[in-house]
Amino acid sequence: MIAQDEAATTNADVKYVFMDVHYNMLKFSEVVDRIEAERGSGHFRYVVTPNVDHVVRMRGDLRLREIYKASWLSVCDSKPIYWVARLLGFRMTLVTGSDLTSHLFHERIRPHDKVVLIAPYAEVGSRMAERFPEIDFRCHVPPQGLISNPDAMQACVEFATEKQADFVFIAVGSPQSELLAHELSKSKNASGICICCGASLEFITGLQTRAPVVMQRFGLEWLYRLLSNPKRLWRRYVYAVPPLAWLCFKEITKRSPLVARKSTLPTS
Repeated sequence: MIAQDEAATTNADVKYVFMDVHYNMLKFSEVVDRIEAERGSGHFRYVVTPNVDHVVRMRGDLRLREIYKASWLSVCDSKPIYWVARLLGFRMTLVTGSDLTSHLFHERIRPHDKVVLIAPYAEVGSRMAERFPEIDFRCHVPPQGLISNPDAMQACVEFATEKQADFVFIAVGSPQSELLAHELSKSKNASGICICCGASLEFITGLQTRAPVVMQRFGLEWLYRLLSNPKRLWRRYVYAVPPLAWLCFKEITKRSPLVARKSTLPTS
């Protein structure tokens, strides 16, 4: 049972813990509504979309886990995690970063909105500007090794804060994107809704091809990515299996009875 002082708290303000990662239990439409309600507020809010790779990485990284916990919204971007959670009686929802990013650009971002892109390479920015010429884009491409380059990280923060953006899309991979979003959240001058969006911009521009819809529906996007780039990805996926299995085992042993643990975050 939720304590009375928490009962008045909205779902968006409560994060539930599954596999040691914090999630908001929000449907896709609810996430979009929250973004729409918050846009133009002048505040900086960042959204993370943990998938299997993120969850496994966080297992041994308490700092990264806290960064996801501190996010404005954290929504599950993994069909396998979603299915396991539901099987264990956990009220998980599924909101993929790629679907959310595509929806925002096609349905919610307005002409002349200021949009900052922190992109992996320059062509992402130029292609987005061609695809959406009515949007006021500002694009910054940080150097490789951002995670271990404090000067480059600070340059990203300064670029994003100077532009006073309506939206910020960080597309430099995980955990760089989430670390940068968290750094931005500590700046008094930062503004806008920030999405840590992975390869979503490359999907929109055609620089990468997303899995066919039927594979998405059956949770096989990981297989499509593996088949598309086996040399780069096979080790990552193979090495993810044991820690993911261990996290599943821990959840099974916790849930007797099957009750979701919860943690309430500040709403300020």
